Amino acid sequence: MNLPKLFSDDAPAYTLHRGRTPLLVSVPHAGTGLPAGLTARLDPRAAGVEDTDWHLDRLYDFVRDMGASLIVPRYSRYVIDLNRPREDTPMYPGVNNTGLVPTRFFSGQPLYRPGLEPTESDIAERIAHAWQPYHDALGAELARLQAAHGHAVLFDAHSIKSELPWLFEGRLPHLNLGTAAGQSCAASLSRALGEVLNGQQRYEHVTDGRFKGGFITRRYGRPAWQVHAVQLEMCWRCYLDEDAPRHWQAERAAEIAPLLHDLVRTMIGWRP
Repeated sequence: MNLPKLFSDDAPAYTLHRGRTPLLVSVPHAGTGLPAGLTARLDPRAAGVEDTDWHLDRLYDFVRDMGASLIVPRYSRYVIDLNRPREDTPMYPGVNNTGLVPTRFFSGQPLYRPGLEPTESDIAERIAHAWQPYHDALGAELARLQAAHGHAVLFDAHSIKSELPWLFEGRLPHLNLGTAAGQSCAASLSRALGEVLNGQQRYEHVTDGRFKGGFITRRYGRPAWQVHAVQLEMCWRCYLDEDAPRHWQAERAAEIAPLLHDLVRTMIGWRP
């Protein structure tokens, strides 16, 4: 099956703000863009891009004033998942996963209309136009920060609905820190972030629980090379109404903001 090309313009696949500290914040699932040619192939429900990490670029925009770099994608994860390897190996073997080019909603239902699922050439186009540019920019920015400061810290920020039975059992803690089971960052950084989380009692938290860090954390976290990566999977209920996540909740976002500031400040101030 030959599908028409999806991308008809040369608009950048991401925006990058370059900061002055060792920290780079990535929000790979905050994009909402869908190429027109793709929308016609998806189930009508997909137009709402319901599995977006809603408003995370807005929630973390403060990091720019703190001197951190910030990279934000243009396209929805329904186009391609930037937190999956291009080889499309599963992140969490033995449980349900969504792949490099998702074909199911987080609820498990099919994302595509019958017969219009992604083909190999279709996937190759998405890698070239959206996945590779994001990773090229992310890798180059980490290299710049490491060269300038002697080390770099990557904070891969995510958010998700608290309960998604197709993906995991039960209800997630509010905050889920991932360090690839201690492999993606120095132990002292993990401890410092744990101390920040332990210093408050409002939000439940866990380290290396159901979410241990996806491809970005595992790929770029190289403590031996002084590049340290951590992932934070935050439940929507921390800053949104989970029944209406498309709507920004300023008051609820303001409640979690001081803790996020403390985490970011810790990452900026930490030294190997």
